[in-house]
Amino acid sequence: MSDNLFDIKVRDFSFRNPIALAPMGGITNSTFANEKANDAGLVILGGYNLDSATQKAAAEMVSRGRKEFESHEPLKVIEDEIKAVKEGPVVGINVRSSKIEPLIKAAEVVRDAGAILELDAHCRQKEMTDIGVGQALLSDLPKLTDWISKIKETGVVLSVKVRANVVDDIELVKSIDAAGADILHLDAMQEGAGADLKLIKEVRDSTRMFLICNNSVTDIEAAKDMFTRGADMVSVARAVLEEPGIISHLVNSFSIQQEDMGWYNAPKHVCRGEGDLRGLAFCCLPVKPCPVHHNIAKLGYSAQEFADIKNEFAKGTMLEYGDSTCFGSLVWCCKISKPCYLRDGVLETLGLSDSEYMRLKKELADYILEHAKKPVNTQS
Repeated sequence: MSDNLFDIKVRDFSFRNPIALAPMGGITNSTFANEKANDAGLVILGGYNLDSATQKAAAEMVSRGRKEFESHEPLKVIEDEIKAVKEGPVVGINVRSSKIEPLIKAAEVVRDAGAILELDAHCRQKEMTDIGVGQALLSDLPKLTDWISKIKETGVVLSVKVRANVVDDIELVKSIDAAGADILHLDAMQEGAGADLKLIKEVRDSTRMFLICNNSVTDIEAAKDMFTRGADMVSVARAVLEEPGIISHLVNSFSIQQEDMGWYNAPKHVCRGEGDLRGLAFCCLPVKPCPVHHNIAKLGYSAQEFADIKNEFAKGTMLEYGDSTCFGSLVWCCKISKPCYLRDGVLETLGLSDSEYMRLKKELADYILEHAKKPVNTQS
């Protein structure tokens, strides 16, 4: 299948698919990535410990039986590891440091090597949190945002990996966005089993950052649940250890879906209460009380303004047609996965495929968000 099938981009990076290998300390190096995740769109190696404090903490973790990458020349290791990954996936490097200076140096190395840097604000091991690293950064937003801003001054493409349900997640996400990060890597952890899907939706509605979601991605349905709540990409961690072929399986499944449907992470309908704001692309004309009114209000639209913005987009596109549909235009029609003989009849008459229809709906969703009076946070 074509490497351009998904058209997923962050800055100058293009990902061939929306499946990533997540970092696992002492496990995800280039050898592991080449063996288990060469089909992925992104492989994130690490975490790598950059300064004496994190190296000491890592050694203490190893002494009690945990796996960690240990090196007193971490920048050389990082440079060598990036080069050792086989051609195909974009490479990310997850790093930790108790000081900003090593992060700046790592950013420069990673930038020059054509990779993405990921700041670890996720690790919850006591040895790391005691020195203000990993998850401890979530409780120190001034420090975290200052570090993000300074790292971004190097020009590196920056991901920030965070753990959910530790602090006020939306405040955290908006702060990371405002500081200039390009990617949010969200471990949607919650009490009990499975990922916090409600939070993923809320995060998607609060930022336009590229969103990678992680936690309990063990099969197609788990990944699909994250995609339909707004994830741009999902990352797989421990499941790779239990099922070595899972990344290839996910890549193949979603590639087929993208070819057939045209929008691999299309949201659920907002009227079901599960769809994020992108789902407004599928909403009916707002002529009766329903969840559409609550959602368009988040973007500052009145019912008339919402109708106008959708009709404005439709002009000159195939969505303008559809006199025989409920509201006289395909722009008001629902997701292709929902049966509708009126919509499908128009698509057949126009010769418009399901995937072409859904691609137009994706463009419409972007248009609605970009022209909102109360815009979702976005990079400048």
